[in-house]
Amino acid sequence: MRAWYLLLLAPFLALLYPPLYNRSDPTLFGMPFFYWYQLSWVVITAALLSIVYLLTKRRSL
Repeated sequence: MRAWYLLLLAPFLALLYPPLYNRSDPTLFGMPFFYWYQLSWVVITAALLSIVYLLTKRRSL
């Protein structure tokens, strides 16, 4: 059950080394890659947190 917590490493590792995503192309709706990449991780992180929370919370009977 604790293995679900490993999902929380994904956003950390994806944003750990900025030179990997520090570029302008490709753009999305006129927004440079650097910005939309980070913004997309905000949404992905929220989804991952929800998944981990739902799968690890204790169920009261």
